[in-house]
Amino acid sequence: MLSVPFALVGGIWLMWALSYNLDHALAEIREQRRVEGVALNRADLRRAIMTGAVERVRPKMMTVVAIMAGLLPILWSTGTGSEVMSRIAVPMVGGMVSSTILTLLVIPAIYAIVKGWRLPRRVEIPIPERARRALPAE
Repeated sequence: MLSVPFALVGGIWLMWALSYNLDHALAEIREQRRVEGVALNRADLRRAIMTGAVERVRPKMMTVVAIMAGLLPILWSTGTGSEVMSRIAVPMVGGMVSSTILTLLVIPAIYAIVKGWRLPRRVEIPIPERARRALPAE
């Protein structure tokens, strides 16, 4: 159990060393906003998070359903050796449930908090010069 955090850190370092882009949806929206000449804001971040989360639902659910389909018969079996096998299956089922909740709900929320700190809360809409002249003087 002690090696799991080290493996996780090693995996993240390798992705960083290979320069994997882990926020594809945000990168696309950021590029679109750069072309438009407008700064990225929190509404754009929210749209990118929703897009990314929706893209992850199907692969995550397919993986969870396949693993659970294999684990539940082991968990519910009553034959010879079932006491030992059920002790192995229980933490795996719990891990799959918690992993699904983390992947689909918690991680996008944490991502929004971390990335949203530096973004402006609202969009400043530039007023064209013709409309600005039509406004009453303050």
